[in-house]
Amino acid sequence: MTARMLTLLFFTFCITACTSIDESQSLVAESNAQAPASQNAKQVEQNSESVWPAESETELAAHASVESIDLDRPLVKAFVEKMIREHEFTADEIQSVLAQGKNQTWILELIARPAEKSKEWYEYRNIFLNQKRIDNGKKFMQAHQATLAAAEKKFGVAPEIITAIIGVETQYGANYGKTKVLDALVTLGFNYPPRRKLFINQLEELFLLSREQGFDPTTLIGSYAGAMGNGQFIPSSYRDFAVDGDGDNIVDLWQSWPDTIFSVANYFNVHKWKDGEDVLALAQTRPGCEKKFPESKVSLKNHTVGSLRNGKCGYEFNTTLADDAPAMFLTMQQKNSTDIVIGFNNFYSITRYNRSPKYARAVFELSQEFLQTPEQSVAQ
Repeated sequence: MTARMLTLLFFTFCITACTSIDESQSLVAESNAQAPASQNAKQVEQNSESVWPAESETELAAHASVESIDLDRPLVKAFVEKMIREHEFTADEIQSVLAQGKNQTWILELIARPAEKSKEWYEYRNIFLNQKRIDNGKKFMQAHQATLAAAEKKFGVAPEIITAIIGVETQYGANYGKTKVLDALVTLGFNYPPRRKLFINQLEELFLLSREQGFDPTTLIGSYAGAMGNGQFIPSSYRDFAVDGDGDNIVDLWQSWPDTIFSVANYFNVHKWKDGEDVLALAQTRPGCEKKFPESKVSLKNHTVGSLRNGKCGYEFNTTLADDAPAMFLTMQQKNSTDIVIGFNNFYSITRYNRSPKYARAVFELSQEFLQTPEQSVAQ
């Protein structure tokens, strides 16, 4: 696994940066914008601690307050030198692009603001599982039936899961961002020290992606954290997981639905989605066995189906998975009760797209709504 693959969990699929950011987009971003999703991502930061020149707070503030990029700034010069040394760009190729980038102070304010109080599951669910999103998802599946079927055949990922991801991320392409990706990455890479290593890495990936795909890096549009297209791929995940679905030898996640659908499916395939396996199960405590719950944690290392289900006071839940299948124990709050959620391998795969367990459950439940008749729908 490459270093760029390890960084993507922090950024993956952030919201669009525009004045019309809606609540569902804010929730998707919130779970990604506070901290890396894995120890691997933290390790990338630690391993690159001494790469970039240090700056005082005064110097940093001075640079961040000016819209244009200072090409003589030691940090910027170090980046240019790295691109020349490691990737055989010319100085002019890098500098001419950076000169067109602009520091956007509103991005710094947005990413540095305190996290809002986390919404409980029943609040979170109602934002994503509304009738409009369900109806539009069914229309999307019908319109792209052949492409979704081809993606399932090639990658082994169900059409409803692919559709739900796109629906949650960009409302089926209706809102994939209005921010120049170059502006987002120079602003955060050069002016946001808490995540400097990661965002500069994404700026590096943007140059490489643009060279490989023939893109003009000054024109690409995405979210305030540099996520792009209908599936919200950051540059490193674009390079690692995006694939050509329509056979034109260009991977276009903005205009090509075959490319988008195949790329989301490939992402899940790489992250060990197992077609046809259970995603989650709701569990009950056995009568007389009410007890303190285990830690609620997104990890497949602590439990198995058997360890959670068997024994006098095991939890009751339905799954076709074997007793030795890895599982996780989660709790999510309804308005007047607590749901016990048992997540399996495929649930974990969804959290590789966005680390929030509520996001993963919302994606799964939305996907199941696409398969229901109107009479069966549980949307509120």
